[in-house]
Amino acid sequence: MASPITPGTGLGSGLDINSIVTALVNSDKSAKQNQITTQTTLNTSKISGVGSLKSALAAYQAAMDKLNSSTAPAFAGFAATSSTATTLTATSDNTAVNGTYNIKVNNLATGSKVASASFAGGATSTIPSGNLTISQNGTDYNVTIPTSATLQSARDAINSTLSGQGISANIVTDSSGSRLVIGSTTTGKGSDLKVSGIPGLAIDGTQVLGTIPDPSNPGQTIPDPNGAGTIGALATDASLTIDGLAVTSKTNTINGAVSGLSMTLVALGTSTVTVSTNTTGLQTALQSFVDSYNTLVKTVTSLTQATADSSGKLTVSAPMTGDSLPRSLLADVRKELVTPGPGGQLSVLAQLGITTDQKAGTLNFDTAKFNTAMTTKALGSQIQTLFTGTNSSNGLLARMSKAISPYSQTGGMLDQRTTSLNKQKNDLSSQQVALDLRVTTLTATLTAKYNAMDLLVGQMKATGSNITSFFNSLDAQQRG
Repeated sequence: MASPITPGTGLGSGLDINSIVTALVNSDKSAKQNQITTQTTLNTSKISGVGSLKSALAAYQAAMDKLNSSTAPAFAGFAATSSTATTLTATSDNTAVNGTYNIKVNNLATGSKVASASFAGGATSTIPSGNLTISQNGTDYNVTIPTSATLQSARDAINSTLSGQGISANIVTDSSGSRLVIGSTTTGKGSDLKVSGIPGLAIDGTQVLGTIPDPSNPGQTIPDPNGAGTIGALATDASLTIDGLAVTSKTNTINGAVSGLSMTLVALGTSTVTVSTNTTGLQTALQSFVDSYNTLVKTVTSLTQATADSSGKLTVSAPMTGDSLPRSLLADVRKELVTPGPGGQLSVLAQLGITTDQKAGTLNFDTAKFNTAMTTKALGSQIQTLFTGTNSSNGLLARMSKAISPYSQTGGMLDQRTTSLNKQKNDLSSQQVALDLRVTTLTATLTAKYNAMDLLVGQMKATGSNITSFFNSLDAQQRG
């Protein structure tokens, strides 16, 4: 802000008007400016602190979500491994038991893929319009084929209409022309496709596409250009043996054949599936939980705990020192640590070697005690229950997420605090503008007054000088 004070010494009074006005204005401004500066610094620090806390909560929530994933459960009590992953893969749930199973995959479940008769005109061949019906497992799916449609537009109509049903179409061109080929992701015996409703596209999916002798290669065959039907073979069930016991399945994912075990068949062959207590995986998951919790606690501590100055006294405040909100947050989170879970034999973290550091508030993980609990008490299956619960809300991870939600959610307590601090920031900015305006006005007023005073003093000096000269002249005349 430029000062309206004219630099220099008053010509009439000889006073340093600039210095006098500056001193008076600064004296008037000082208290309010110090207040605004102090509050602005504190406000900026608090806004930054709330932002850091929100980031810490977001990271903690992300860690909880990852550990609580339904597709990749971190706290699975058992782990299933396949000796030949190229033949099959395996996973286990909390109902599994330790064991070894010899698996032989005899046949994979396949879906239906059928081809129409060949169209010599290629993909742009015109086909009749009408209502094309594709049937599978007793269900009819209708696709409207408009007038002047081509083989290619029929393909597009099937894909846009039936993509949600796992049915898709494409065009395959060979030496005789182009065929509409329709396939399904549904597998298992009896799931063969049948197509009807439009001449030339009718396909009996229970019949294998026929062949004729290849006129160009004696002794060889080629697909019948006028024939239609399934390509290769009919849809089949998966077939396997588990320790010699025969099992069939409509799909290549086998659930329930062995309690608590799920297998996905990949190829024909043999494999040994071993189910054992997931000690290593559980320890890794527990350590991840402890680490993410400790990171949150340390962040809150750094935002609230005053630090020592150069003399060693705790006088340097943190952004949220004295604020009850972060203390309330930690209290809500710590409450869930000591709340008994839904399990039976395992109900608290201390049984797994996880305890609280009374001074720092962080968690300590005693892996030796954990391994003892896993070995002597066989708590593996109950760890999953403790952390993920028996329903979507009573596990420790779900309860932790619920505890921090009022703080971290959109419009929650931290958002409200940020809104309040931003309002205070705007108010301080307005106060600064008002103070700057007052300083400008006061400077101009005082400068004008002192300049007027200086002019008056100059006039009085001139008058005094004239009077003195008059009397000196009169005195000289009398003496002469």
